[in-house]
Formats: sequence, C-alpha cells, structure tokens
Amino acid sequence: MVALAVKNWQGEVSGEAPLELQVARTETANHLIHRAVVRQLAHARQGTACTKTRAEVSGGGRKPWRQKGTGRARAGSNRSPLWRGGGVIFGPKPRDYRLKMNRKEWRLALRTALMSRAEQTVVVEEFAEQLPRPKTKEVVQALNRWGVDPQRKILLIVPEITETVSLSVRNLPRLTLLRADQLNVWDILHADTLVVTVGALQTIQEVYGDGSVNDA
Repeated sequence: MVALAVKNWQGEVSGEAPLELQVARTETANHLIHRAVVRQLAHARQGTACTKTRAEVSGGGRKPWRQKGTGRARAGSNRSPLWRGGGVIFGPKPRDYRLKMNRKEWRLALRTALMSRAEQTVVVEEFAEQLPRPKTKEVVQALNRWGVDPQRKILLIVPEITETVSLSVRNLPRLTLLRADQLNVWDILHADTLVVTVGALQTIQEVYGDGSVNDA
C-alpha cells in the first residue's frame, strides 16, 4: 500500500489517501506492461492502407511490342510491377492489427502501471465546484499550487467529466483528461505527472482493485 498526500484547491496538504493495488511480479512486470502498450498502439492503427497488384491495375491487356526484333527487352504488359504505373509487389492490404490479451492480464498491467507511477502522482480534492464557469487560467494556477508544471505532460483523472472542467482544460495541449473508469496503460506511462482526485482514486480501487491475479 502507498499513502499519498491529498492537496486542497489552495495547494495545502489536507490529509492522506491510500493506494493499494495488486501488481505483477517483478520479473514479469516489464514484459506484461510492454505487451499491453503494444496492444493498445496496435488497436489504434486503422489498417486501411491498400495498394493494387498487377491484376487490379487497369489497362495492360495488349502486349506493348512484339516479342523479338525490336532490340528492347521483352514485355507482356505495361502494368508490370517493373513499369511506371504498374502494380505493386507485396504492397499493403487492408488488415486487422488487433492483438489478443486476456482481460485479467490487461487489468494486471494497468494496476502495475498505476502503482509504478505512485511517486509522480498528485492527489487533490474534488475541484469541480471551484469552477462555476470554464476558466483555463484558474486550472493553470491550481496546477502550479499543486506543484505540477503545466508545460509538462499531465494526465488528469476525475470520477466524472463535467462540462466546466472539460472546457477549462481543453486549451491545455499537454494535458489529457480521463475518467477513472476509462484508464489505459499508454496514457498512464506517457504522462510526466498524474493528477488524481480523491473520488477518482476511490473509483480506481473499486473498478481495478478486484484483481486476484498477482503472479502473472
């Protein structure tokens, strides 16, 4: 278990919040997280790239010139892959890049990634009511009070995404806003700092803290 200090809107420490999640064994953790990241990046690929083979390129039905007597190399079609405008050899075709990973493995990888970022995690009190209207400047000031550099990559995790919070942070290009029940391994590892509200921390432990696998 890790005890994390909780900061209020003014940046003062107001208490502690526990973070206790079952993680993978040390000898398998890196491999498990790597598989989860590769899977997530693979699922983000569209797989729609497509090239035409010589059978699919239009034209080429007539022999360009006779077989012998011209002094040129023999050719049977002007749509050969050797010709400009011809087909493509071994070019990409539409495919599915999805990789299989068991649900228990993925959840274990997510818990392990979260626990590995405990030192870079800042827990704050719920602040949605502190923003009666969207104001990016107030969020930036709050981040500075919490000891978080707004210029660094930030992952802000909240229990529910309200309109005021969403509009307040959307102009911060290096800040990613996620709900606590929609986390992913890539965003957790990609961020320099994780800012988690108390409610989001409770949701994380309720949603992801039920794992019984700790020996993967």
